[in-house]
Amino acid sequence: MTEYEKMVKGLIYNPGDEKIMSEQLQYQDKLWEFNQLKPSQYSEKMKYMKEMFAECGDNCYIELPFRANWGGHHVHFGSGIYANSNLTIVDDGHVYVGDKVMFGPNVTIATANHPIEPTLRAKGLQYNKDVYVGENTWIGAGVIIVPGVRIGKNTVIGGGSVVTKDIPDNVVAVGNPCRVLREVGEHDKKYFYKNEEIDWETII
Repeated sequence: MTEYEKMVKGLIYNPGDEKIMSEQLQYQDKLWEFNQLKPSQYSEKMKYMKEMFAECGDNCYIELPFRANWGGHHVHFGSGIYANSNLTIVDDGHVYVGDKVMFGPNVTIATANHPIEPTLRAKGLQYNKDVYVGENTWIGAGVIIVPGVRIGKNTVIGGGSVVTKDIPDNVVAVGNPCRVLREVGEHDKKYFYKNEEIDWETII
């Protein structure tokens, strides 16, 4: 089995393998070009995501800079996704993001992990575990999502949280490590911030 095949299967492999590095560098060069685009170059941004990402739906927008080990080659975006600046995706493994997800600034999603066993780690070996983010979820500023995590749909991850375990649908979760604080419910239909009420008649 080649190192590339091990990588794809989520097994321990050598990321410095010549075949892997030669392919990865091509994507990183294209990512560098992507990060030189102006904010107004919306169509060019969409072109990059459509061509470079594993999947990308419509009406997605990334505030640059964007960082990704494989330039987004292993990123699967649904439609209507907004990512604020400094989104970092360690996409040695795959990252699946549902429709209408919002990322605050400085979010990190990691799929790459390293063995705890020190002699393996000293060899520079790693393995990758995919990450899943459900539709219509909001990932707050500065959140870190570690390898292998699944986050449910309609969920809010509070700013600065470190998500080390799966988070279910329809909850607000915060902290380090990230824990469910409460369910999304009737209170959220009435108030948008503390005791400030939503004026549904003015909502477009």
